[in-house]
Amino acid sequence: MSAEAVHYNMHDAKTHLSRIIERVEHGEEIIIDRAGTPVAKVVPLVRRVNRTAIGSLAGQVDLSSDWDSAETNAEIAADFGIGG
Repeated sequence: MSAEAVHYNMHDAKTHLSRIIERVEHGEEIIIDRAGTPVAKVVPLVRRVNRTAIGSLAGQVDLSSDWDSAETNAEIAADFGIGG
C-alpha cells in the first residue's frame, strides 16, 4: 500500500464505484475530488466484532437462571418508572 492516497474525480468515482470499494476493502484510502479539490475520503470500515451468524455469542454471555422472572421484570419496570 502506497503512502500517497489515490484520487478519483467525481465522474470517475461514480463510474467506477465498485472498483473503488474493492480497493478500499483491501485497505486503501481513496480521495474523491470535485473540480480538482478533494471533497471526500473513502476509508475501510473497521468492524469491532465479527458477528455474522445467529449464535455467534454462544458461550460468551452468561444469563442468570432468573433473567426473565417476574421479580426481575418488576425491577426493570421500576427502574424505568413503569408498572404498579
